[in-house]
Amino acid sequence: MEEMAQSTKTIFILAGQSNMSGRGGVIKDPHNNQKLWDRVVPLECQPHTSILRLSAKLKWEPSIEQIHADIDTKKVCGVGPGMSFANAVKDRINGAVGLVPCAVGGTAIKEWARGEELYENMVRRAKESVKDGGEIKGLLWFQGESDTSTQIEANAYRGNMEKLIENVREDLGLPSLPIIQVAIASGLDDNYMEKVREAQLNINLPNVACVDAKGLDLNEDHLHLTTESQVKLGNMLADAYLKHFAASP
Repeated sequence: MEEMAQSTKTIFILAGQSNMSGRGGVIKDPHNNQKLWDRVVPLECQPHTSILRLSAKLKWEPSIEQIHADIDTKKVCGVGPGMSFANAVKDRINGAVGLVPCAVGGTAIKEWARGEELYENMVRRAKESVKDGGEIKGLLWFQGESDTSTQIEANAYRGNMEKLIENVREDLGLPSLPIIQVAIASGLDDNYMEKVREAQLNINLPNVACVDAKGLDLNEDHLHLTTESQVKLGNMLADAYLKHFAASP
């Protein structure tokens, strides 16, 4: 395992809120009404020797679902898009795929501003991820549901997201860092959700792509993607990365 940790890694930061950390397969326990993960891992999300994750303790380890369990600790995590993404890109990149989970459920974009704990933790983890080799090749971002409760938040989303992109590129010293964001599929208010989606779909900055989650199936809570939808989303993110940012074979 130590040898693998030292090998070439192509690293991706996973950030945002609960649909990035994953709630696929999270159900209510019929015995006590608490939430639990059903432990169903689709074929596309199976572990592989070339897929690693950076733990909360900043150690590289084999990546298995639930990859955000020690990061998004206040809620039960399930399947997110990270593992299906990694499995879809692993044969097209050099070395191992290194995932750096940073997403935390229920967080608004203002909590990801420079100086805030979530942002600073993401930057710290990203910098730590390359200390023993490897290169950060992308930030996968799925967030915005928590910014759909008021018009003020929704109207401010585009400016806040553009500032986040500027800041993270500057703080990591990666001015061309690819950013693949997900246009949200759910929200707290439909009108404001469309405003946030409009912002996400229309950000026009270099090396920024967007995939649209609208139409993917949601859990019974009408907020979180199902396991099957998370698999599809991971493949959509992989397609976007390979199309726009991966070097030609």
